[in-house]
Amino acid sequence: MRAQSPFTIAAAVILAGLLVISIFAGVIAPYDPTAAVGSVWEPPSDMYRLGTDSIGRDMFSRIVWGAQITFLVAIAATLLAFLIGGTLGFIAAVRGGWVDQVLSRLNDLLMAIPTLILALVVLAVLPKTITVLILVVATLESTRVFRVSRSIASEIAVMDFVEVARARGEGWTYIIVQEMLPNALSPLLAELGLRFAFSVLFLSSLSFLGLGIQPPLADWGMLVKENKDGLMFGIATALIPGAAISLLAISVNLVVDGLINHTSRLKRRSA
Repeated sequence: MRAQSPFTIAAAVILAGLLVISIFAGVIAPYDPTAAVGSVWEPPSDMYRLGTDSIGRDMFSRIVWGAQITFLVAIAATLLAFLIGGTLGFIAAVRGGWVDQVLSRLNDLLMAIPTLILALVVLAVLPKTITVLILVVATLESTRVFRVSRSIASEIAVMDFVEVARARGEGWTYIIVQEMLPNALSPLLAELGLRFAFSVLFLSSLSFLGLGIQPPLADWGMLVKENKDGLMFGIATALIPGAAISLLAISVNLVVDGLINHTSRLKRRSA
């Protein structure tokens, strides 16, 4: 079996490391992330590994706890988006007819509205809790998942083994779960990684605009917002969470690319 690219392996290690940091944030962070422990925008030192932020809080502790919030919301929103969009996409492909038309047109209607504008309008009205934020991000991301899953399911639905299952009188639930889903896992897993990366970027954008995670909690997007004024004075504190967002997004994309390439090689060998 051909080895994975060094970039893919490095990205997987980085992604695993960030996930471990988010899980064990309470052990890794040396300070309370909400407490001012030093002067404003202190440079990195032995006491403050990444310096302090705009009100003197330890930036390393804020980054570590921000990783936990970022991963929690992005993972929950991505899984919920796949549950909604994937289920409806497969149902539309299998049932066809008016069911497909209604679901597809509703999905097109949602996708026609700019995602960020729709999220800003909804979050300006609803309470800005983590639960509401997850539901909003998941609903908007599910429209993309619906389109991808419906396209994949439509190709599988016309294959011989699906027709045989229909001829046996199997119900559409059995056909989706037992016949179609196992053959769609590889592209869906790749899409899962991409949706997770987009969820992180979307969440960070909302937090930067003040409609995402609310204080005293903070994700990486909020940390950029809190420290952006320091850039005018040559203080690069805001670049640290920005770099963390970029590192996470790039790592996810590289791992997804590696998964797609690996799957493609397996398909060529089995052909």
